[in-house]
Amino acid sequence: MASSWSPLVFSVKRCAPEFVRPTNPTPREVKQLSDIDDQEGLRFQIPVIMFYPNNPLMKGKDPVKVIREALGKALVYYYPFAGRLIEGDNRKLMVDCTGEGVLFIEADADTTLENLGDAIQPMCPCFEELLYDVPGSGGILGSPLILIQVTRLRCGGFIFALRLNHTMSDALGLIQFLNAISEMAQGLSVPSLLPIWERELLNARNPPRITRIHHEYEEVTNNKGTLMAMDENNLVHRSFFFGPKEIRALRNRLPASLGACSTFEVLTAYVWRCRTIAFAVDPDEVVRISCLINMRGKRGFDLPPGYYGNAFVYPASITKAGMLCKNPLEYAIRLLKKAKAEMSQEYIKSVADLMVIKGRPSFTQPGNYFVSDVTRAGFGEVNFGWGKPVYGGLARALSIISFCTRFRNSKGEEGNVIPICLPPPVMERFEQELKRMTKEAEPVRLITSML
Repeated sequence: MASSWSPLVFSVKRCAPEFVRPTNPTPREVKQLSDIDDQEGLRFQIPVIMFYPNNPLMKGKDPVKVIREALGKALVYYYPFAGRLIEGDNRKLMVDCTGEGVLFIEADADTTLENLGDAIQPMCPCFEELLYDVPGSGGILGSPLILIQVTRLRCGGFIFALRLNHTMSDALGLIQFLNAISEMAQGLSVPSLLPIWERELLNARNPPRITRIHHEYEEVTNNKGTLMAMDENNLVHRSFFFGPKEIRALRNRLPASLGACSTFEVLTAYVWRCRTIAFAVDPDEVVRISCLINMRGKRGFDLPPGYYGNAFVYPASITKAGMLCKNPLEYAIRLLKKAKAEMSQEYIKSVADLMVIKGRPSFTQPGNYFVSDVTRAGFGEVNFGWGKPVYGGLARALSIISFCTRFRNSKGEEGNVIPICLPPPVMERFEQELKRMTKEAEPVRLITSML
């Protein structure tokens, strides 16, 4: 189930990083981010990677040149991405639309897609080579908001890698921008979906008022010292593939009384439970699961098509670790469903108000685990003219944040992949628990009621 790679030996030659600016003049203005964008917990970078095979129909076309030119054209419409973040009163984030541009790297690798093999997936072991971390470029304030590297391969394919300042957009907003670049690359002069800023739609009310319980922002102390301490410098990064066999084994553990469950719900609950067991958390400690829920396209939410800001919240459900670990999978799924059921227009307004009232706090970290469903985000559909990528999506998990995406493994099986980061001894126990849980099993009953 876990990924394993042979050591990859290849070299990447990079040109000096350059700035790609909008090809036409753009407004010089300052634009505020929303109070959903402007959270301490979103002040980090999202890494994305896409692997494209050779396309004989594109012979003579250079992907670096095509994408660089299309990027400049797309930035005319998405010009805030070419600016820099600044802070106003009370650390309020704003974009200074300077037109300085996004950072772009041209590169060549002496390898092929075939040689990369199973490395074509999240947690690619060579990611640092495929998206060079330009010194001084990774800050949240005053730094480029996007970094892109396009790496040509010997086979004629290429790799597109990107890093985005998360306060600017979520995955769906980023996809909208990438689709605009792809349309420009294929000859359009205007994106088919024009971008909408209107970040004030997700600002706090006046006066702000917290009307919901937000377990995801609670202050927690690690009293017993077992709440999943994560040292960023000592983590193992692995991806786990769940094909039809594993998913069937998990569903066999669920009673009919639970009702319909999505594959995402089953896998997320399963990974959360196994992860908690692997950490050997004190049974009386409170743990939580936060499920990222996007509001686009949902009834009752009035975001206009083209809005590309962050448009999600991550309600949390809580339980004692002992209850989660001793109960069957059904218990964890019910908690996950409970968290998802919190999603409403009022809940989102309450989050925005909380940001203003409490000084834009970060999310709860001790004992928390975040999972985002990006199976339908659209990374695998981005086409710069060479066709769809063999894999396109987020490049890696980030400490307590994982995601679930569609994936086809080297055997041609369709399934889901979840990347995860854990300390080495915890990862070993986690893998053992995964294997135990995905053996074919008869349905089991819930042994105690949920808290």
